Amino acid sequence: MRTRTVRAAVLAAALTLTIAAPAPAAPAGKPSRAAELLGRQALAANDGWAAEGAGTTGGAAATADRVRVVRTRAELVAALGGDNATNATDATPKIVYVAGTVDGFEGPDGAPLDCADLADPEYSLPAYLAAYDPAVWGRVDPSGPLEAARVRSVAAQTRQTQINVGANTTIVGLRGARLTGLTLMIDRVANVIVRNLEFVDARDCFPAWSPTDGDAGNWNSQYDQISVRRSEHVWVDHNTFTDGDNPDRAQPTYFGRPWQVHDGSLDVTHTASLVTASWNRFVGRDKLMLIGSSNTVGPDVGRLKVTVHHNLFDGDLQRLPRVRFGQVDVHENHYRLGGAGFEYALGVGVQSAIHAENNFFTLADDVDPADLIRDWGGTALTERGSWIGQGGRLPRPVDLRAAYNAVHDPDLGGDAGWTPTLRAAPPLPTPLVPLVVGAGAGAGRLPL
Repeated sequence: MRTRTVRAAVLAAALTLTIAAPAPAAPAGKPSRAAELLGRQALAANDGWAAEGAGTTGGAAATADRVRVVRTRAELVAALGGDNATNATDATPKIVYVAGTVDGFEGPDGAPLDCADLADPEYSLPAYLAAYDPAVWGRVDPSGPLEAARVRSVAAQTRQTQINVGANTTIVGLRGARLTGLTLMIDRVANVIVRNLEFVDARDCFPAWSPTDGDAGNWNSQYDQISVRRSEHVWVDHNTFTDGDNPDRAQPTYFGRPWQVHDGSLDVTHTASLVTASWNRFVGRDKLMLIGSSNTVGPDVGRLKVTVHHNLFDGDLQRLPRVRFGQVDVHENHYRLGGAGFEYALGVGVQSAIHAENNFFTLADDVDPADLIRDWGGTALTERGSWIGQGGRLPRPVDLRAAYNAVHDPDLGGDAGWTPTLRAAPPLPTPLVPLVVGAGAGAGRLPL
């Protein structure tokens, strides 16, 4: 009886997110009372890996002078400490409310910038394509003056569009808030909360050509929408991630490969750990969530502990997530997958320990359930409680690991070697997951 009561409470709370009355309007330049409360809200006890130990409080202890409402890139940088080059070292508790659209491609004077404004004088794409065409250059990494000019161009874009976040920070979007054309970089810090924001089109102006990446080479971009590196206690909650009006399918092809201007939505790499990603909506993206960036056995061992729960993966293609080394708890997410370009959902990488439980997969007819898992050098996956809805058939439970093992070699073992204990509530029955996640996930669903 108690379990049913808890589940009903969780369901009611999730549905309430969409029907709560809007908060009264606040005076210009000041968040509403509801926003003030949200800005000081800490991650709930036991809510995933970010709740371990002292938990994640973000900027809850901020004094009044470190609570700001921002509407421009310059104001965002100022609220985070004043100097983007050093803001990562600002550990003073702070709460930043984002109002409207903040554009990473906004110059110091507020004028819009484009890729040409950030390009090194010695770089041009036509010259780059002519110089490094594999038919001319061969299949070796680019080098020389044009590649050096591209690298300098990347450095200029990084200074402009990568926004560095310090420890003890909460960033909350007010109603309709968007961060476009930028990366939130959370690197070498602890205790950060990011909530209720729409992340749009973190584009790379200067992708790198990697001729030995795969059989035919690939273009690779640098910028994630949120990048968590060498950090701990990070909570990413109720955000929406898209490519906006610049989708990958609209990009040109060079050297026979797609011009890739986007990287991940939320990557957790370089020994980062204790991260909870909850109630987010990822829409129409390619490379989504990479946990662990290298197969090299070393500092990542024992790190990369991430919880991924109650998220909607809607039309995404791969890395949902892809995991190396980490103990990653993936539970009660809704996956709506299929169509051109779809590759896989769960990537089982080197020494990964994914525990996947009560996830619901709504699949297009062209998706074989056996292809929802991909083995990237891992050996085991704990997977239970999965359901699939496909075509006109009634939803049904499915053993995804067994489906994978039936058509792929080598088999994946069924015990990832650990059992999650950091859960805020017992898992909902899987058939309820699409209803609850659809009602509650994404930006704009919190009562602001």
